[in-house]
Amino acid sequence: MGLAQAGALRAYSSFAEMLKSENLNVVAICSRHAELHEAQIMAAIEAGCHVLVDKPFTPDVATADRLIAAAERSGVQIAVAHQSRYLEPFATALRLVAEGEIGTLLSMHGRVKEDRRGGMEDVMCCGVHITDLMRMFAGDPAWVFGSITVDGRPIAPDDAYVAEDRNGLVAGDSVTAVYGFSNGVMGHLVTQRDLHRWSERWGLTLHGTAGVLSLRMFNDFANPSRLRISKARVAPEEAGPFEDIAVPSEPVVPGSASIASNYPPLRGNRLAAWDLLTAAKAGHAPKASGKDGRWSIEMAHGIYLSHFSGRRIPFPLVDREHPLGPKA
Repeated sequence: MGLAQAGALRAYSSFAEMLKSENLNVVAICSRHAELHEAQIMAAIEAGCHVLVDKPFTPDVATADRLIAAAERSGVQIAVAHQSRYLEPFATALRLVAEGEIGTLLSMHGRVKEDRRGGMEDVMCCGVHITDLMRMFAGDPAWVFGSITVDGRPIAPDDAYVAEDRNGLVAGDSVTAVYGFSNGVMGHLVTQRDLHRWSERWGLTLHGTAGVLSLRMFNDFANPSRLRISKARVAPEEAGPFEDIAVPSEPVVPGSASIASNYPPLRGNRLAAWDLLTAAKAGHAPKASGKDGRWSIEMAHGIYLSHFSGRRIPFPLVDREHPLGPKA
């Protein structure tokens, strides 16, 4: 990307050079490679900058702990690009749940993309969006129970590999996890490699005592996320006919032009950046903070700990290091 396309005044060959040369207030770290984030975020914090960083926040919980502590000592905010918190289909669903449109929320069923990355690679890349949404609807989880397999057998530590996205060691091609929330809501997360060939999988389904809400994302981002509702008097597993719910457009950032594109990451990231700016000015955390980003990593790595121990794992995790060990 050139200067003109980026709309930038200057370009730098290194992150450190930019921070040294410019008097910056906010830094956006657009790399999706979590293994690179600690050095970049720490440098920005030391320069006194607020940070917007792509997900996943970090490759392990211990790294997130260090960055959050450093940001708090320096008085700066970290925002993680969990764009769904800012997009209207999800905001509308949150409002409908709060208003009792589907009765009392009982359970949430999340699927990740289930493409060639299906398994824990999928969880770390895109499943962090789903676990973040679970917390948005049900609060912090109390425990997790999970199972991870590869080629139909339980994974072992030596099945770990470094994925293309560089989000820390991962393993497995099939994951099933159950989360228990303090309000009694149950959350289910699944991903299995290559099931995307059958249909669009990525999304979250909310089951209540009086209806079901379906939030479905699209792997190619060609269309906005879809929100549908069913109030059929059948078992949730049978679903019943769904009706589309019209949602309003996202708010326009003050002083900027509206966005004609339906591309969800573009719309969500713009609002995430604006939220960070307003939160930093007001002195409070953004809607998707570093602590929220840490929770998504914790919910992912809790699956490993449960799988290897064969038991339910409580949150917060006691072992904060990567469950598969240091990077090979």
